[in-house]
Amino acid sequence: MSDLFSIHDIKRIPKPWGYELIFAHTDRYVGKILHINRGESLSLQFHEMKEETLYVVDGELRLTIEHDGDRRELTLRKGEAFHIPPRLIHRMEALADTDVAEVSTPELDDVVRLEDRYGRV
Repeated sequence: MSDLFSIHDIKRIPKPWGYELIFAHTDRYVGKILHINRGESLSLQFHEMKEETLYVVDGELRLTIEHDGDRRELTLRKGEAFHIPPRLIHRMEALADTDVAEVSTPELDDVVRLEDRYGRV
């Protein structure tokens, strides 16, 4: 059977805050599920080129965003979405065990970490 009709493998990547499941990765887009354990957070970061949209599948998170020194915290709950353009500083922190669907452009290594509680650079 050709690739057109094949089931694709899902890549599970352990993270210090939980894990991510990459279910789609093409030269044009990436689809992921991020599972963030309660009380854990991703880096305070931005992307030079990567653009992404987040959709909370289950749970609740605090999204910190910053643009030109204006830092805000938003609460995203199940069923809510948020668009993150390139260069927007952001961080997700799970207020409960949370699953986030992330669709993005394919630049997976485009991460500039500003703060990271797990010591990653």
